[in-house]
Amino acid sequence: MALIRSLGFVQIDTIRNVTRAHHHILWSRNQNYREKMLWPLLGRDRLIFEHFTHDASLIPMEFLPMWQRQFRRLGARVKRDAWYSSGLGQREIATIRKRIEKEGALSTHAFDTKAASREMWARPPHKKALDQMWYAGELATCYRDNFVKYYNLAERVFPAHLHRGPDDIEQVNWLCNQALDRLSFGTNGEIQKFWQAMDSVEAKAWATRSNLVPVQVEAADGRLADAWGVQDIEARLASAPVPTIRLRILNPFDPAIRDRMRLLRLFGFEYRNEMFVPAAKRRWGYYVYPLLEGDRFVGRIELKADRAKGWLRVTGFWPEQRVKWGAARLDKLEAELARFARLAGINDISWDIMRPA
Repeated sequence: MALIRSLGFVQIDTIRNVTRAHHHILWSRNQNYREKMLWPLLGRDRLIFEHFTHDASLIPMEFLPMWQRQFRRLGARVKRDAWYSSGLGQREIATIRKRIEKEGALSTHAFDTKAASREMWARPPHKKALDQMWYAGELATCYRDNFVKYYNLAERVFPAHLHRGPDDIEQVNWLCNQALDRLSFGTNGEIQKFWQAMDSVEAKAWATRSNLVPVQVEAADGRLADAWGVQDIEARLASAPVPTIRLRILNPFDPAIRDRMRLLRLFGFEYRNEMFVPAAKRRWGYYVYPLLEGDRFVGRIELKADRAKGWLRVTGFWPEQRVKWGAARLDKLEAELARFARLAGINDISWDIMRPA
């Protein structure tokens, strides 16, 4: 929980390449973490709740009062969205809600309406209805079983004393302050994008009424850009620890690299997620992990794994320009691969491509 509070949220993802994104993000920061530790915090302990930041995420439950505006925003947006509103009328949506009210937590598998097409993003009408109520905060994720989401009435999941929040401006103030606290410094756009719970106009208005420290940030290319810093920015800079020399395999959904423009500006590291890019148009590969050594991104690696058969394969490797991959750096990578494989219960690690000499 301390890690989740520190990060603010942890994005979750359906794809399990070696391990799912949420497990990898937490493990990257504490190698004692194991996959079984996360979901009891949601379904048993109610210490976290699931909702939408820039994507589906797990958020500390104590943040719930400040999340009421996000329920309102996304609920209204989804109602206006023709893609969501098509398929089931209000009577049918009310019927789904009554089933959950009567029967308790249900997953999408409890309903049998069919999608209108077989396209990847097609959703059956009942799934759209469940999502519509979930975005609006009328339903909540009660628990997940083998990653299948179970919906229940929000009042059965959320503690009553947390289900009301302060006024809208106070919520915006809290969200922006919390975002900047985690970023330490950022532009209006970077602060707004942290939670994705407000628009740019609201973020700019917050900045004008807040007591912020103006700073200039030197980018990887040497150019300076104006930004805002936290009140104790000088103390943070003075006490910042020296980066570890360890090499880390980062998840594509890690919050440290989620803002790709900030990543490029500060580190000169260009990265995009190509999972949903046609294979012929990919620059790198399907599931490609950035490699961070100390405070420098030194390359990318593509991995595939079969947990049932106990193997992990390196299927792609792209060093960054002007980064030499000698024996010492390769040894660090091999050590990190071994640690990562242990998280997934894998012992057999090999390279399907030529290992760098």
